[in-house]
Amino acid sequence: MFKRIILLSKVIFIFFNISNYKKVHLKNLITQMQIVGNNSVGIVLLTAFCVGMVFSLQVVKELLYLNATNLIGSILTISFIRELSPILTAIIVISRVGSSFTAELASMCITEQLDALYILGINPLSYLVIPRVYACLFMLPLLNILSFATSLSSSAYLCFILYNIDSRIFFFSALSTLCYIDLIKSSLKSYIFAFVIAIVSCSWGLSSTSSTKSVGISTTSSVVISLVLVLTLDFFLSYYMFNNTTETLKLL
Repeated sequence: MFKRIILLSKVIFIFFNISNYKKVHLKNLITQMQIVGNNSVGIVLLTAFCVGMVFSLQVVKELLYLNATNLIGSILTISFIRELSPILTAIIVISRVGSSFTAELASMCITEQLDALYILGINPLSYLVIPRVYACLFMLPLLNILSFATSLSSSAYLCFILYNIDSRIFFFSALSTLCYIDLIKSSLKSYIFAFVIAIVSCSWGLSSTSSTKSVGISTTSSVVISLVLVLTLDFFLSYYMFNNTTETLKLL
């Protein structure tokens, strides 16, 4: 564990070292962006669609009972953009991309590919880790916005089909609540989650021991640690970003 903490510190130092920006391998970066973005967008949209309908199923009927039809779009928009979309996207990326990063880098450690990079004069951290961190930082906020749009659309669809709520009323309520500050804060949460997921997954992969058993152990450990860190950060970020009750009531 101590070895992983030291490696994690090195990864963070290299990432914030401006001189390493010019050493990023462009082809490697594009490949990692495809892995994080293109290969994950399907499961993100499907999950967001289903979660949006399930969440709406529980919330809308209670609001209809209170005769608060005009608030349905607003409440769902606030819930999705502030909380559900960022954390849902982060969990999917952890399970799909983070585990892949750890397993791939751990396998490279076992097969001594990192030693080959050192012999060639290439820093493995700059060549392997930094492109993965950038890929997560670029793609996770985009996946978050797509997840939000999909969840809101599925909610509007369910409200129209099951509760006969006009989509124009729903989206008017949603757009009247949606503001650029919430979009910025939601994207900021995604950036922070992306950074944590990338550095933890890569550090756990590079710190694997030279045995095939360690690949599975490192992958499981990185997923668990990433989930714990992201969920903990989500609480504190939500508390400090969206703790203004008066501001929320004004939006409604």
